[in-house]
Amino acid sequence: MSRIYYVSSVNGKDGNDGSAEHPFQTLAAVRNLDLQPGDEVLLERGSVFRGQYLHLIGVRGTEGQPVVVGAYGEGALPLIQAEGQGIWYQDYGTELDSAVHTREGYVSSAILLYDVSYLTLRDLAVTNEGQITGEEYSAPRKMNRTGVAVVAKNGGTLRQICLERLEVSHVNGNVYDKHMNNGGIYFTCLKPDDEEKTGAARFEGVRVSGCFVNKVSRWGIAVGYTYQCRKFMTAELPEELFVQYGHHDIRITDNYVKEAGGDGITVMYALRPVVEYNTADSCAGEMNDRVYRFSGSRKGKVAAGIWPWKCRDALLQYNACRDTRLNQDGMAWDADSGDGTVYQYNFS
Repeated sequence: MSRIYYVSSVNGKDGNDGSAEHPFQTLAAVRNLDLQPGDEVLLERGSVFRGQYLHLIGVRGTEGQPVVVGAYGEGALPLIQAEGQGIWYQDYGTELDSAVHTREGYVSSAILLYDVSYLTLRDLAVTNEGQITGEEYSAPRKMNRTGVAVVAKNGGTLRQICLERLEVSHVNGNVYDKHMNNGGIYFTCLKPDDEEKTGAARFEGVRVSGCFVNKVSRWGIAVGYTYQCRKFMTAELPEELFVQYGHHDIRITDNYVKEAGGDGITVMYALRPVVEYNTADSCAGEMNDRVYRFSGSRKGKVAAGIWPWKCRDALLQYNACRDTRLNQDGMAWDADSGDGTVYQYNFS
């Protein structure tokens, strides 16, 4: 039988049973739960979880019975204020599509969904402004930071992950490490420990909708860079390649990204993704000599508004883009290294 667990930073105690009458107090209590299909974790509106993080590893719902993490009560969205906590180690396990890209390192994520399937995350606010003592904003080896990181590794194809009505803001990540889990919302796939057993790590049925992402670095919303990137370094991208290694059924809709340090919204390595009714506003604000000062061999002072990377038959429509800041890219739309991209009915 499925359960609903309640969490209140104001009225809860971790010694409670998590019922509506006796809620938990901290996110540490949630991390210790053995969540089952159909279970819900609800954070009380008005709660602030300062210096805390929510990492869910290996949580699996089922079709028709997803695990849901959301909010209850009235008032402001529950706020997860990570302040640089929630540190984990990201390693793609292989070289990336360019030797200049960082492939591994420590990441601080306010919310981490690691090898989860059939999970919905909704109606939460997230910040991650943590700073190591003495760390300069433009430091060349600064900590990578994310609002919401979604990672596939040892679960094969991860299905039906939905992020809805999230407010992700003030994430001061590493402006140089574009393919680490940096920025507002970032999906990535890492090399499995035993790929013959699990199959390729990939996503199917991702939904990112109705989210507001504001003042984040580096990316606004990205779905989803993969350790299989070198298999896509071809002049043409046959559908069979995506069937085995790419992402399917990806929809990014009705989101507003404002003041991202780098790119606004990007979908990657996906077959027939749909990106529609989104707005990118004042992005690429850190792709300049004032902030991007110590890149070394990493280069990469490039960012655009809303665009696909290495996708097949991507559809981008009814989007708006304004005030993308000048850099080595700087355009609103950038149909980059894919096949069959269609832009229609967009405004810039």
